[in-house]
Amino acid sequence: MGKENNKESGKKEIGITAEKDEFSEWFTQLMIKADLADYSSVSGCIILKPSAYAIWEKIREEVDKRFKKIGIENAYFPLFIPEKTLAKEQEHIKGFSPEVAWVTEAGNTKLAERLAVRPTSETIMYESYSKWIRSWRDLPLKINQWNNVVRWEFKNPVPFLRTREFLWNEGHTVYATKEEAEAEKEQVISIYKEICEKFMALPSLIGRKSEKEKFAGAEYTVSMEFLMPNGKAIQGPDFHYDGQNFSKAYSIKFLDKGGKEQYAYQNTFAITTRMIGVMFAIHSDSKGLILPPKIAQNAVVIVPILFDDSKSKVLKKAEEIRKKLENFNPILDAREEHTPGFKFNEWELKGIPLRIEIGPKDMEKDSAVLVRRDTNKKEIVKISDIAKKSEEILEDIQDSLLRNAEKKLKDGISKDSTLQGTIKAIKGKKIAFAPLCKAKYCEDILKSKTDGAKVLNIPEKQMFAKEEKCIICGKQADYIAYVGKSY
Repeated sequence: MGKENNKESGKKEIGITAEKDEFSEWFTQLMIKADLADYSSVSGCIILKPSAYAIWEKIREEVDKRFKKIGIENAYFPLFIPEKTLAKEQEHIKGFSPEVAWVTEAGNTKLAERLAVRPTSETIMYESYSKWIRSWRDLPLKINQWNNVVRWEFKNPVPFLRTREFLWNEGHTVYATKEEAEAEKEQVISIYKEICEKFMALPSLIGRKSEKEKFAGAEYTVSMEFLMPNGKAIQGPDFHYDGQNFSKAYSIKFLDKGGKEQYAYQNTFAITTRMIGVMFAIHSDSKGLILPPKIAQNAVVIVPILFDDSKSKVLKKAEEIRKKLENFNPILDAREEHTPGFKFNEWELKGIPLRIEIGPKDMEKDSAVLVRRDTNKKEIVKISDIAKKSEEILEDIQDSLLRNAEKKLKDGISKDSTLQGTIKAIKGKKIAFAPLCKAKYCEDILKSKTDGAKVLNIPEKQMFAKEEKCIICGKQADYIAYVGKSY
């Protein structure tokens, strides 16, 4: 929000005072001043306020609807996981053990066995799966749960982006064959991609994680990576093909059609509340929040310009406009204790995609002023055309935000076949696209040489010349990967 120039400017500064390139301070102010979230008394845990939670509800609703179409059902499993259950899958517990929060006492009584506060639910769910699955007729089993998880160990919490507790979906599916399990990858990633692009206007880099960076316990991980305004990448939705790793650890077996006992094949996948923060960060500006219309709880705000001698007529017309635009869940801001300028700034700060201003002079011309949040462009529109025009503008805002984000992502990638070029790209707050080999040793050196960058993911469609060499060891490259600093 810009500086206030109305009678209320003497109050404490309610607008954002940092520029977007001061990312940490800007993002913190955006979260607080746009009324999205607040800090709690627990370090690393934030409170999602209604405006942010409504966006999560929309994401959850759209994902859930698509999951159900492909036969995924919702269930709920306990928050607490016995230590002996968590320890059954050693690679998994090794990956999560630093992040696990433990319950050791209840009241004044020390528990006989520690209980982990859910960091993820494979272990508690698969204990049940091993009892439920007996025959090929019990497959596929496709269960999802919407819940919260706790991952405690990190040094630099960032609201929305890296918090100790967050909300997500966790899908856990079981199949009789490897082919069936792997076929689900495209279905799930397509759903997440559609939600990110069509609703949040967020393009991504989709590919497999390296062996070093994949999910603990998975055969392979497919991730969606996003480029933040500060040059750091951040992982969004992901899909893990777990093969038979968990089925062997938890004895998830079935009798096939020939009566032979087989271990099942499994997948896991998730989208989290992190994506809300990614969307806020990528689209918003120094005035405040910018929301894509399809994800906004309220796509339109109507601000009547009120004077004593015309108040009733203007309010009546504003209400007529509100009814015409009911599909967009409009807000009619008829507050009299605030000036129009204050309201304009407030709704810019809160990211309402389209503002409609109407006063007595506009009524004389049977028109209203439409102001789009993304460009601040104003347009005078006849009231008779306002529904159609509003729809057109909102569609254009949605498309423009995606196009702009696609351009930022494209401009933020630097292709280079040398270590020096990769280091330069990382220092320039970009993602490097560089040839590497599969050796974990080379990834360790890459991280050291680039001051913390890592392999983000590897596009599945690889097109590069055979002479491409690993930028670390100089041997034949196995792939070209996206490399960057990451949350």
